[in-house]
Amino acid sequence: MKKLLVLLAMVLPTTLLAQNEVELKLKELGITLPATQKPIANYVKAVRSGNLVFLAGHGPSNPDGSDITGKVGKDLTIKQGYEAARSTGLNLLASLKAEIGDLSKVKRIVKVLGMVNCETGFTEQPQVINGFSDLMVAIFGEKGKHARSAVGMIALPKNIAVEIEMVVEVEN
Repeated sequence: MKKLLVLLAMVLPTTLLAQNEVELKLKELGITLPATQKPIANYVKAVRSGNLVFLAGHGPSNPDGSDITGKVGKDLTIKQGYEAARSTGLNLLASLKAEIGDLSKVKRIVKVLGMVNCETGFTEQPQVINGFSDLMVAIFGEKGKHARSAVGMIALPKNIAVEIEMVVEVEN
């Protein structure tokens, strides 16, 4: 019995630390996840299949919940586009947490598709979507590094500045 208690004393704090690691990192970075947003059409924000979670395209929002809109390179600077991509990352994490309950269950951010609302000829999509990618690495470290596509779009729903979807591997 004593050995079991010693073993539990050793394992339990490690388990609790792992469960709180992401929440502590968010707090350290001064990040509060926004409230989840409802889909704007007939779809769901996330679908889990086995140990993969597929997140629908999400857009950026201001602290008041309004959309960040405009074309990057015309209405918004690359830096503003970067911040919009970061905001989109926070919205995605809020939906992911709603789906899996605890962000410490994330094993890996696997694949990301970043779409930038821009004019023909704009070629800085990777720098814009880095706002999302940098955030994932800051929060999850190596587990946040992902395969990614960053593409330009002539229009996005409701004129949002960026739209990002991702696939995440989670613990069972």
